[in-house]
Amino acid sequence: MRCALLMSLLAGCLLTTVASPPAQAGERPVPQTEPAPGTPTRIELWPAGKVPGEPKRATAPNVIERSADPALPDRYIDNVSAPYLVAYRPAKPNGTALLVIPGGGYQRIVLDKEGTALVPAFVEQGGVTLFVLRYRLPAGREDRQAALADAQRAMRVIRAGAVKWQLDPTRIGVIGFSAGGHVAARLGNGYATALPGIGDATDALSARPDFALLLYPVIDMGRHAHSGSRTRLLGAHPTPALEQQYSMQAQVSAQTPPTFLVHAQDDDVVSVHNSLLYYQALLAAGVPSEMHLFAHGGHGFGVRLPPAALATQWPTLALRWTQAQNVEEAP
Repeated sequence: MRCALLMSLLAGCLLTTVASPPAQAGERPVPQTEPAPGTPTRIELWPAGKVPGEPKRATAPNVIERSADPALPDRYIDNVSAPYLVAYRPAKPNGTALLVIPGGGYQRIVLDKEGTALVPAFVEQGGVTLFVLRYRLPAGREDRQAALADAQRAMRVIRAGAVKWQLDPTRIGVIGFSAGGHVAARLGNGYATALPGIGDATDALSARPDFALLLYPVIDMGRHAHSGSRTRLLGAHPTPALEQQYSMQAQVSAQTPPTFLVHAQDDDVVSVHNSLLYYQALLAAGVPSEMHLFAHGGHGFGVRLPPAALATQWPTLALRWTQAQNVEEAP
């Protein structure tokens, strides 16, 4: 399979991190599967030692493989303190790019099911350039905005390199899954939030996605919250004001980018009410949006679904939707 080929190519990268012992039986460290610093597919968000709010010396992230099937890799990464992107470029770019923000409940970042597995449909068939984000998680940090800062910077870095990567700078969107969908929605609503940077030319660029795709996203931090994401991001006993601040349906405005939503009714991890609440807010704000709800699919399906499942249609629908967008600059 294509994903197996991708992983075999990545396995040739230099060893760059020291992983901690696997958390559960059957998991194993695979740091060598990540591109080494300085290789063309790895794009650092900030110069070494200059990540805002982080020590000059970065910690070594943990890269863990959970799958025993080489054809279906299922890695995750955590302990990221120096965030970066991994790029997947088509042979014939169509000018569209997606910042990919995988999920993992604000505990880890899933790299394959919601990252490399997208390559066949979006890169090879769709001509879209993907940039998969390794972002900072809340654990060990008082700053709840670290993930948003990474998403903002990632959008600016992609936009800054548009000519080099053969991209249209007005056709750069974001796609987020589960808790990564919460980060993506935070970016769509909080792209102009002033956060610490380094004051370079990249920091001066717009961080607004031109469109957003949210797959089974964490949206609400109140009644319909995914409890794990809420606790890791906001703490065990968040105030109503904090819940409101981080409930993305409460942050939608007319400047929120056009949005494409996908969810399964039988999702028992992140309730479908998250997407319903967000769509209602988008509708009320007049934001062009499209929502696809499937009866079956559960949670975290990505593109790994049984062939007969109707939810397998979402990548085709998403690609057609992105092509149909007449992107205009935010007022």
